[in-house]
Amino acid sequence: MKRRIINRKKHVTLFLLLLFLVSPVNCLGPFSNLYKEVAGAVTGFVASVYYSVKSKFGSECDNYWITKNTTGLQTILDKKLYGQHLVLQAVVNHVKAHVHNSNPSKALVLSFHGGTGTGKNHVSRIIAENVYKKGMKSKHVHLLSATKEFPHNEMIHFYKNQLRNWIETNVSLCKHSMFIFDEMDKMPAGLLDTIKPYIDYYEQLGGVNYRHAIFIFLSNTAGTDIIEYSYKHWLSGEPRSNIKLKQIEAIITKSSVNAESQSGLWHSELISKHLVTAFLPFLPLEKTHVRECIKDTLVSRGYYNLSLHKIPEEIIIEVLDELTFFPEGEEIFSVTGCKRVAEKVDYVMTS
Repeated sequence: MKRRIINRKKHVTLFLLLLFLVSPVNCLGPFSNLYKEVAGAVTGFVASVYYSVKSKFGSECDNYWITKNTTGLQTILDKKLYGQHLVLQAVVNHVKAHVHNSNPSKALVLSFHGGTGTGKNHVSRIIAENVYKKGMKSKHVHLLSATKEFPHNEMIHFYKNQLRNWIETNVSLCKHSMFIFDEMDKMPAGLLDTIKPYIDYYEQLGGVNYRHAIFIFLSNTAGTDIIEYSYKHWLSGEPRSNIKLKQIEAIITKSSVNAESQSGLWHSELISKHLVTAFLPFLPLEKTHVRECIKDTLVSRGYYNLSLHKIPEEIIIEVLDELTFFPEGEEIFSVTGCKRVAEKVDYVMTS
């Protein structure tokens, strides 16, 4: 109790100091401008100290920490997401509509589907970085790996209680919580239905409002079907950009419900009750997209500075040669998307 009182006193003291510094001062005459400059600098310092203290002892769930920067989300996805025109605008529109709505009708639920290295984790991270000041390090962004957290099918009843308590505890602390479920296709069948009440249209459950939360599912389910569809489209000679979301969404839902693995969304109420906001397909990446990943990696890892010199074409080709593409003989799509680009870049640049 004493510690809590001390923490409150710290917050009040910092607030009063901040209020004094930003108050208008007209009695300093010729020194007023100097005062304002000094006050401005000190105010910034005090504000940073205040939020540092608040971060340590508080919830990080106010507008300072929940930035909801959907303009930045659009900008970063435009620059750093390659070959996923179906995902880009859909993600921006859904996130923007949700986070700027003071009373959403339900939690936002996005289900990302596609093969390895196509950008599912990449997009999840970009969403977190633009909705939360601390991005993936925020107290309210929760990444859960199915193979790590739920490895044993026979323990499903224990996992259901664990998952229920985990969601309820975190949303009780902050209604703007984000939950990212990785490797969804490996979750024990029926486990995901545990979250149904929290993403349904209830105003509140047990006095808690879950409507502001965000749930993102990452899955390889339907990855093969998406690849087959993309390949047929490529053979038709039509531009990749002509692929429409509605054409593939039905493929995803059908594949998820009837998954041979009988896991993840298999026969899930989340689908039958239409509680998933959007099923978003991540198309297999072509060489032109992987080239952009290579360029980004060469710059981000400090091998090249684009303001000083251009990246040599032979370096890009050498990295591409280290990656595998399919179908054999045509080599259109990358087997691992951009997932192995970083290690191949390091290998080429070291050698």
